[in-house]
Amino acid sequence: MVQTAASTTTELQAQRDAQEPVVTFEHVQLAFDDKVVLKDISFSLLSGHTKIILGASGSGKSITLKIIAGLLRADAGAITVNGQRVDQLAERELMSVRADLGMIFQEGALFDSLTVRENVGYKLYEETDMPIEEVDRRVEEILGFIGISEHIDKMPSELSGGQRRRVAIARAMAFRPSILLYDEATTGLDPITATTVDDEIIKLRDIEHVTSLLVTHQLRDAFYVATHMGSRSANGDVDIVPATPEKERETEFIMLRDGLICFEGDADALRRSTDPYIRTFLS
Repeated sequence: MVQTAASTTTELQAQRDAQEPVVTFEHVQLAFDDKVVLKDISFSLLSGHTKIILGASGSGKSITLKIIAGLLRADAGAITVNGQRVDQLAERELMSVRADLGMIFQEGALFDSLTVRENVGYKLYEETDMPIEEVDRRVEEILGFIGISEHIDKMPSELSGGQRRRVAIARAMAFRPSILLYDEATTGLDPITATTVDDEIIKLRDIEHVTSLLVTHQLRDAFYVATHMGSRSANGDVDIVPATPEKERETEFIMLRDGLICFEGDADALRRSTDPYIRTFLS
């Protein structure tokens, strides 16, 4: 039986509809005194997929990540992470949710007094009973995957900006979370260095099957992540190549404006949008 492009698309959509989202926002609202940041936000994120949140400064991009992690409480609405209503959990109960979340902050937020090895293994050293030898093996494994093994015994002050961001990604990945939250991971980096960070985001998504949510105002990086994919070669190396149409559709953009979502769709749909605000933002 010959399978047409239309039937393939229909099957892919059916598979997607059957998946349970790992993150959902349902009519989420948040205000600080008289300043309304999120008026009514609803979206869902499927396992292994990516959402890229765009918007002007102050539009609520980073706040969205903090609500997912339980660092901020929404005023209204339902927020679900891996099937748990985080908006209904006490701080102690949130720890189990955060155990499956990794968060990469804009400046990396590394501990200046610890080496790269100690930074990456910190959560495993402090919060698990894993033997030190096993922690060290996991640290070496993830640094090898990220491609910065040679810096394992350096201090953060000895690293470049891009290297610090990659160490931050390694630290977030060390305890094998299924969801990674990136808050302006490439801001302040030159384009070449930013691409090395983008490549790590892609590799983790496509090789480690991590679900990703990116906040950024760097359009070049956003479209690069959305339109490329990681592919393991015959010798075991991971190559970054242009994404197939099917893979590209697994990454969607959300545009926030005035506390609402004014756009949600893939890279192609975003490029083709005729909305004046979106056209101005993209230009």
